[in-house]
Amino acid sequence: MHYAIIAAGEGSRLVQEGVELPKPLVDLDGRPMIRRLIDIFASYKPESLNVIVNGNMTAVREYLEKIGPELPFDFRLTVKTTPSSMHSFYEVSRHFTAGKFILTTVDTVFRQSDFIRYAEAFDCDSSADGCMGLTSFIDDEKPLYVDVDESTGLITSFRDRSDGHDKYISGGIYGLTAPALRVLEDCMASGVSRMRNYQRALLTAGLKIKAFTFGKIIDVDHAADIATARQFISTP
Repeated sequence: MHYAIIAAGEGSRLVQEGVELPKPLVDLDGRPMIRRLIDIFASYKPESLNVIVNGNMTAVREYLEKIGPELPFDFRLTVKTTPSSMHSFYEVSRHFTAGKFILTTVDTVFRQSDFIRYAEAFDCDSSADGCMGLTSFIDDEKPLYVDVDESTGLITSFRDRSDGHDKYISGGIYGLTAPALRVLEDCMASGVSRMRNYQRALLTAGLKIKAFTFGKIIDVDHAADIATARQFISTP
């Protein structure tokens, strides 16, 4: 399995709220947030890992340059400031080789046991073009609501607004294959610049995207989210 982490944001909200460390280096369980994520990826058939950080995150770059040579799989670090997470996705995607890949943002927090179940399901599925990690824990400022055909397990739509009967939102965990990269190329060429619109484009292109429900996924955007994430991962 190939993995990628987008860690190219500025983390400006955390800075404004008094968090001095760059977001990827915030300690959640005795490890920097990004190291915890790398270790989770290393638990399921890692072949390669691509990470992108922005040009202003000197401390994050230096940390990754230090640990990169110690990792037991191919590691590539891209240092580039991009206008959006989708542009960051495009940058790391250019280094993907054949096979399946899983992408997340650095501030996506989930249990390792949930991730392994997800990665195994995606790895063993030969019929779908992708598999998105979803959660029923809705605690995001701007959630992307997801509709799923329960009979097939396929995602049928992505919505910006609640319909009052929502079961799932996107957890920011993207398992994708080569056809999804072709859709990414088309989106970049047409000026699409948001990950949620890319996800819609996958469905418009006719790709089969499976849903996989995690027990809980937390998105760390604010200082209060750090405490929530620490409590979550410390509770069995």
